[in-house]
Amino acid sequence: MADWPAGVGRIVLAQTDSTMNEAPRQIAAGASVPFWVLALAQSGGRGRRGRAWDMPAGNFAASHVMAPKGPQADWALRSFTASLALYEAFDALTGRADLFTLKWPNDVLCEGRKCAGILLETDGARLTLGIGVNLVAYPEQATLEAGALPATSILEATGRRITPEALLDALAPAFARWEQVLIEDGFAPVRAAWLSRAANIGKPVTARMPGRSVSGLFDGIDTTGAIVIDTGAGRQVLPAADIFFAPS
Repeated sequence: MADWPAGVGRIVLAQTDSTMNEAPRQIAAGASVPFWVLALAQSGGRGRRGRAWDMPAGNFAASHVMAPKGPQADWALRSFTASLALYEAFDALTGRADLFTLKWPNDVLCEGRKCAGILLETDGARLTLGIGVNLVAYPEQATLEAGALPATSILEATGRRITPEALLDALAPAFARWEQVLIEDGFAPVRAAWLSRAANIGKPVTARMPGRSVSGLFDGIDTTGAIVIDTGAGRQVLPAADIFFAPS
């Protein structure tokens, strides 16, 4: 852990219900912010919009609690810094950066299949990022939402068996570096780096939101992190949506 970021706590638990639930418990018990909490077993993980996140043994479930600098309106930009940090950690641990791409707003793909997801929650004073990674196992397609990308694991795609602790020790310093970039240089370099690793730029996508959907070509993200879709009749800028790729 020679590169572990200074001033950031590291908590590893044998088991919990969810690291997102564990984070406030650790604060109540006296943990200093910022910190990472990793669970080697998790019984009640959750993803975006309250969806269940399965946690087979050997997979990665961690949360990072921080009090971000800057306006609260920009806190959601940590989905991009976390995605970039995951990308760098996977590259460092597998040597296969060519396999990984980033899917808006908060997924990492390996060979076009989902291998990691990010969840952001805030209580107004702090931001908690939940990160789940399919290190050794992944859900079957039949268990996923209709139209969702198929899943894979790092082990299946790369042949590398990575421990949760090893991933945490690569992820935390990478996230700290990207946090420094965001604070010191703004979103522009983060946006450029994310776009250079983005999946399906220029390809058909559908954005689903409550009560409506928008289909067109994925035209990148704007300076606030919102997705831009070229519908042919104009460009739609969407701050929040579920994105579905067209079947290949």
